[in-house]
Amino acid sequence: MKTVLITGGSRGIGKAMVELFASAGYAVAFTYKNSEKQAKSLAEATGAISIYADSASEADVNYAVAKASDLLGGIYCLINNAGVSSFSLFTDLTLDMWNEHLGVNLTGAFLYSKAVIPGMVSKKSGRIINITSMWGITGSSCEVHYSTAKAGLIGMTKALAKELGPSGITVNAIAPGLIDTDMNSSLSPEDIKAIEEETPLMRTGRPEEIARAALFLAGDGASFITGEVMNVSGGYLI
Repeated sequence: MKTVLITGGSRGIGKAMVELFASAGYAVAFTYKNSEKQAKSLAEATGAISIYADSASEADVNYAVAKASDLLGGIYCLINNAGVSSFSLFTDLTLDMWNEHLGVNLTGAFLYSKAVIPGMVSKKSGRIINITSMWGITGSSCEVHYSTAKAGLIGMTKALAKELGPSGITVNAIAPGLIDTDMNSSLSPEDIKAIEEETPLMRTGRPEEIARAALFLAGDGASFITGEVMNVSGGYLI
């Protein structure tokens, strides 16, 4: 049985991935930080293992990886999904806001990847999937901190794919467009409509559509794909 660790798995895209991977026969562990009730409910419903962890804390990350690896019997696939988002003019950004976004969205992926890679290298097999954003490709006004972190994640994906390829490990990323999740709940109906009108498919994406892309990249059908950024944005980036 293949195993997967999904960070930030209690809500939104992460929750959809936990549900889909579990239904596809994977042994699943996922982390959460602020949504204990949702995490416990999801674990009970899917049989997945829920683990509290702050993605910006090296100690928490190492604990989560060790626990998941022990309970699952190793980690075949890591999905770096945990993230935060907020809106602010660049001139109003504080260093704390900047550090929070880089810490969770980028440093967290670094820490989790660093923790799982030795096990993958020893087995000459593994998958790492980073959930970035279309804003990491095109940039978003009033989200410089978020866009910067997600762009950094794309650079990490490509560089790490070259480094780990000889060990049989693939590293890819998914760049979602506007997805119907809590993270985007602060957007006004006018903002959502404006983005939908710029999207060729003329709608907001669904969490399960990102989950299906991740399941593909984790599977045997993607065994010769590495260093790629899959654009799942309804055509927004065409």
